[in-house]
Amino acid sequence: MSGNVTQVTDATFEATVVNADKPAMVDFWATWCGPCRIIAPHVEALAEEFAGKAIVAKVDVDSSRQTAIKFGIQSIPTLLFFKGGKMVDRVIGAVDKKVLKEKLTALL
Repeated sequence: MSGNVTQVTDATFEATVVNADKPAMVDFWATWCGPCRIIAPHVEALAEEFAGKAIVAKVDVDSSRQTAIKFGIQSIPTLLFFKGGKMVDRVIGAVDKKVLKEKLTALL
C-alpha cells in the first residue's frame, strides 16, 4: 500500500477525516473483497497525485465496523468524499479512476 494512503480505524476516523483541514476520499473495503482489490491501485495512485492537497484514506470494514455502520456502508467498495467535515459525495462499486479523480478534484 502507498505511503500516502492513510489507514483509518473507528478510533482515528474523526480526527483524521472529519476534523481534517483538507478534503478527503475514504475507501471502505475488506481484504476478501475482489472489487476492492480492483480499485486499490486507483486509490493508491490518487493518494500520490493528491498528496498534500487531500487526504486519501482506507477503512477496513471488518475491523472498523462502527464507522461503516455510522455511514450506512452496505456494500463495498464504497468511497465517501468529505469536505469541511461533512460527507458530500459517495461512490459505490469498482469504478474507473477517472470518476474518483473528478470527484476528488471537485472538492479542492
